[in-house]
Amino acid sequence: MRSIGVGLLLVLAGAALQAQEGEKVFQTICSKCHRDGAPDAPAPSTLRSLPVQTILTALESGKMTAIGGTLSGEQRNAVAKYLGTAGAEAIPQSAHCSGAAPAMKGAPGWTSWGIDASNSRFQSAKAAGLSSADVPKLKLKWAFGFPGVTTAFGTPTVYGGRLFVGSADGTVYSLNAQTGCIYWMYKANDGVRTAITISGDGQTAYFGDLHAYAHAVNANTGVPLWKVHVEEHPEASITGTPRLEGGRLYVPVSGGDEEVAAGNPTFVCCKFRGSLVALDAKTGKQIWKSYTISEEAKLTGKTANGTEVWGPAGASVWSPPTVDAPKHAVYFGTGVNFTQPSTNTSDAVVALDLNTGEKLWAQQLMTGDVYNFGCTTEQKLNCPQDSGKNVDIGASPMLKSLGGGKRLLVVAAKSGIAYGLDPDKQGKIVWQTRIGNGGLQGGVIWGGSSDDKVAYYSISDWNPGKPEAGGGVVAVEIASGKILWTTPPPKPACLGTTGCSAAQPGATSLIPGVVFAGSLDGHLRGYDTANGKIIWDFDTLQDFMTVNGIKARGGAMNGTGPTIVGGMLYANAGYSRFPVMAGNVFLAFSVDGK
Repeated sequence: MRSIGVGLLLVLAGAALQAQEGEKVFQTICSKCHRDGAPDAPAPSTLRSLPVQTILTALESGKMTAIGGTLSGEQRNAVAKYLGTAGAEAIPQSAHCSGAAPAMKGAPGWTSWGIDASNSRFQSAKAAGLSSADVPKLKLKWAFGFPGVTTAFGTPTVYGGRLFVGSADGTVYSLNAQTGCIYWMYKANDGVRTAITISGDGQTAYFGDLHAYAHAVNANTGVPLWKVHVEEHPEASITGTPRLEGGRLYVPVSGGDEEVAAGNPTFVCCKFRGSLVALDAKTGKQIWKSYTISEEAKLTGKTANGTEVWGPAGASVWSPPTVDAPKHAVYFGTGVNFTQPSTNTSDAVVALDLNTGEKLWAQQLMTGDVYNFGCTTEQKLNCPQDSGKNVDIGASPMLKSLGGGKRLLVVAAKSGIAYGLDPDKQGKIVWQTRIGNGGLQGGVIWGGSSDDKVAYYSISDWNPGKPEAGGGVVAVEIASGKILWTTPPPKPACLGTTGCSAAQPGATSLIPGVVFAGSLDGHLRGYDTANGKIIWDFDTLQDFMTVNGIKARGGAMNGTGPTIVGGMLYANAGYSRFPVMAGNVFLAFSVDGK
């Protein structure tokens, strides 16, 4: 007993010394920038809400590398532990699956963000294992808590009885799809909000992180196979899920952090340009890279306070690309230009040659949309002179056949307008229909779902000053653009809670007879596809007992839509990337919770 007591004292003494060292490093080096009210660095209170590993990654290979490089490894660890909260290391061993992991078997599955190359987010009745009659009987089977984070935004995927999901601190989890026990964990360089794409043979898992690294790991073990930094710009990230096709991984690259950083009047804006990168799926070697803006940014002037202004910039690729293998083409939407001059590839649907990356065509749906977060500040020093409305095309186009050799790309934008484009006629607009009011955080943000005849979108139209504003689900006939039905959102039950909103910016998911959509009020709902009637509603805004022993709470549902496979429905709750209700829970539902 005496030896155990001495050992414990030594551990506590070591922890105390490390805490003292971490505080010393922070006060000496970090606090110069990280202080309350600083315009260009997170406050200490914000840093203390981050996982230890997130802070350490930022110092070792992320945005704080320049500072981290001046510290020893011990100092980096000490300051990260002084500031951060415990992450995946806080999960008890009992949460891991016992015994040897069984070999993964095939179907049913949901193995990428959009399920198929056309990004339909439609699961067949056989693979779903749920009928429309089953949906009203869905009950919570288990919950999993993401440790050390205050947001849950990764799209879950399923293959061979295993579930794969990324988290805000960069941990990727492989779980038993029935019980939620952990098979393995892998640590990326930054948060992982993409889905985990599983290869056809089930052997490899691919994903991207928020520091623009693409990763490939062994899907059975989590052992890394390769890692590639697809874009060196410090504000680059991967938010859209990479698409695997024909032995290549097509990786979309976004740069929203630069758009946000422009809210700092001393920030030099802007030099980032979006891209799509084709990698060899086996090795990670780059095959081609195609920028959304052909020319690099040049110095164009200075702001009123003397800060340089560069351009053109922006046109991020926010969501997964859509592959048209028979036509050797890949399609994707783009975001706004961050600075002038504007380009003809912002707010556009772009088509590239699948083999070479050569641009085939670009159909711009909003001209002159130049915007950054400098436009939200009082002085607007970094805001472009003729600023736009920030109505990105953040949703993936869905490629649909109309029969008789005719096809359409169905896509919707933050403008609140849905479009049908002819991919065989340079993206010619066949129809356009207003389905939402649109705006800065309005219209359709993250995507829809579709069967052979109808596309289903949830509407954001978020207004932080009016929590009852926005929201709703719309069914649009693919061939004509006709609105078949619209279901307004129920009155939020969370009124009076900070961040409560009826807005529904997340992607929808679809099975025969039912479309699912989440809401910023924390609710996940199932809608009858025949008439839009709500047939199932679950409120995630509560505390949960979790299978991995981590304290967890639900919150706003945004970004990702649910995944339905093998008689179960999976969803994250707690997206807090802008001021809405935070959370950190992953939920699994089955009929009667069995």
